Amino acid sequence: MIVEDRIRQLGLQLPQAPARGGVYTPLKMFSIKLVYASGFGSATADWALTGRLGAELTVEEGAKAAENCVLNMLAAYKRDIGELDTIKSFVKMLALVSSANDFYQQPKVADGATRLLVSVFGEEAGSPARSAVGVNVLPGNIPVEIEALIELK
Repeated sequence: MIVEDRIRQLGLQLPQAPARGGVYTPLKMFSIKLVYASGFGSATADWALTGRLGAELTVEEGAKAAENCVLNMLAAYKRDIGELDTIKSFVKMLALVSSANDFYQQPKVADGATRLLVSVFGEEAGSPARSAVGVNVLPGNIPVEIEALIELK
């Protein structure tokens, strides 16, 4: 419960874990200590944002969406795998950012997700290798989708 305590100390809470949006597995264990997290969007029961960065949305709004993607991922992890305290580190993260053609700040949007991970899990465990990629559209016109490779203790 230490991880969830830290989330609450940051003034945040885990949302209800999102339902699957298609025919896939949201979190897939492989090897003994690795979990692949499928792409998670940012919408929750209390918060939703649509549009593209650099068109309808600002970098700050995108960073908040990226943070919410991670909260959804953690909620799904808790539902499907177990307590968040079993996470050792975030190995790799991919942030897909719905972007206008002239928007080039995808890494700043992804920083919202990484800042949250570092705040909760610490610099070493929460700072993954990362890619931030601009895409034309995402499902449901969401602004950000994040997937990750997670190492277990």
